[in-house]
Amino acid sequence: MKKCIDLAHSKNIKVYVTANIYAHNDDLADAREYFKSLNDIKPDAVLISDIGLISIAKEIFKGINIHLSTQANTTNYETVKFFRNIGIKRVVLARELSLDEIKKIKDEVKDTIEIEAFVHGAMCISYSGRCLLSAFMTGRSANAGECTHPCRWKYMLLEEEERKGEYMPIVETERGTYIFNSKDLNMIEHIDKLIEAGIDSLKIEGRMKTALYIATVARTYRKAIDDYYKDKKIYYDNIPKYKEEIAKCTYREFTTGFYFGKPNEETQIYDNNTYVVGATYYGTVERVDKDFAYFEQKNKFSVGDYLVVMKPDFSNVKTKVIEMYDEITGNKIYSCPHSKQKLKVKFDKVVEEFDILRSDD
Repeated sequence: MKKCIDLAHSKNIKVYVTANIYAHNDDLADAREYFKSLNDIKPDAVLISDIGLISIAKEIFKGINIHLSTQANTTNYETVKFFRNIGIKRVVLARELSLDEIKKIKDEVKDTIEIEAFVHGAMCISYSGRCLLSAFMTGRSANAGECTHPCRWKYMLLEEEERKGEYMPIVETERGTYIFNSKDLNMIEHIDKLIEAGIDSLKIEGRMKTALYIATVARTYRKAIDDYYKDKKIYYDNIPKYKEEIAKCTYREFTTGFYFGKPNEETQIYDNNTYVVGATYYGTVERVDKDFAYFEQKNKFSVGDYLVVMKPDFSNVKTKVIEMYDEITGNKIYSCPHSKQKLKVKFDKVVEEFDILRSDD
């Protein structure tokens, strides 16, 4: 983590660490030691939801901001004011708020505390991460960051019928249903409304996502925000391009969540839990030496194929695979069918460290 923080800070990027469990007594001693280690490596902020852990963090942290996690399920301005008054720098609001409710909170607190809101990613069937299904059904707790996403599973609904004086369970439908399965949140078409509401920071859900997903979504929202501030017309004209880029990710169908009213049956996906598959992720360039890029392969490609190089400035450069070697054996190869192969690849265009390689689908 220290290496990541140092790298990010060298590029003027802030790092926030989540420590947002609801702690039991047995967690407190370990939490105190963990906070001491964080204080040494200096992330820019730590996201916490438990008031007891906030108290410990305030004792220990020097020069590290505390942000209130969305796990705290903050839904009103009086709660925001309370956390402001005990020294919290930023509150990440619950996903279950409308845009009008967020505006009201911002109007009440003005600029005395920062407000962050989710704008993209998976929606939770429970109040933002407070679901007990995973812990009950698999022993893996969402509270500890180990959710198995049972909201995406298929369920059969049962009812009881009286037969011969006894109540017997019967299946309502043999096919089953994905009754808890929500569409993904996507607010790329509403950046103007989010900014005008006074939201200070837009949060993109990225837990257990690929580098391609994170880079694509974060880059697209960054571009949309910059375009809006440059010229609103540029933003509105580019909306189709933003949507096209977002579609390069693997995603579920999209919804605007609670922003414009309570969700209904149109925001759920009852008949399946499959993803829409966008572009194929080939890898992230780890280093460049002369004419060759070195990286770990994520999906198969071959010499002669065209790959797309994603750049931070929102440009996509199409490049051809000229030559390829297995980095471990040194053997020249013409395709890389085995996942996680370490590759040495020559392209017809210059690539740089940290460039992300994908298909042009």
